[in-house]
Amino acid sequence: MASVSPRSHWEYLPTVVIVDDDANVREALFGLLTSVGFTVAVFSSVKELVANGPLDQSGCLILDVRMPGQSGLEFQEQLLRANARRPIIFISGHADVPMSVRAMKGGAIEFLTKPIRHQDLLEAVNRAIEKDRIQRTDMHLAEETRDAFASLTRREREIMSLVILGHRNKQIAAELGISEGTVKLHRGNVMQKMQISSLAELIRVAQWLDCSG
Repeated sequence: MASVSPRSHWEYLPTVVIVDDDANVREALFGLLTSVGFTVAVFSSVKELVANGPLDQSGCLILDVRMPGQSGLEFQEQLLRANARRPIIFISGHADVPMSVRAMKGGAIEFLTKPIRHQDLLEAVNRAIEKDRIQRTDMHLAEETRDAFASLTRREREIMSLVILGHRNKQIAAELGISEGTVKLHRGNVMQKMQISSLAELIRVAQWLDCSG
């Protein structure tokens, strides 16, 4: 979305979710990631994950490619169909080129072959977390921008549309048949509700709303 000013503080609390049918791998990855401060959840299968948590939880997924039941690649495709775009890191002890190409085309952050180098995994997790944070921040700001615009009265929207066209307060007052003081009052309400401090920023937000709406 277009750059808009943050409207309220919100806290990003990511979880690294590991799904692997090998208990030794789960334990090793859990120990590595928690040792550097990540919040980690582990599951032995996609079925267990789906039964115990939301598919759109903030953070990233570390998925084994081949598991009993639904495979990691099949789960990636399920998430894409559901528009739950969680960053995914694939791990596999039986990787081949078509498999890795399929994963990366589906938007995977990385495809790592077991045994996994610790540094490679940590770098991939950091990239995945940062990508997820940016996406969710944009979504949060977009939602707040839409809510702020929805809170404007009909008159405030009228004045906003004229302001972004470059009309001065005196011109707006004449066009709408109201006093210049009333225009100033409504214009101030628009800026306050949208939490915007400049005309340039108001124009950018208006353009974004028009493109996204």
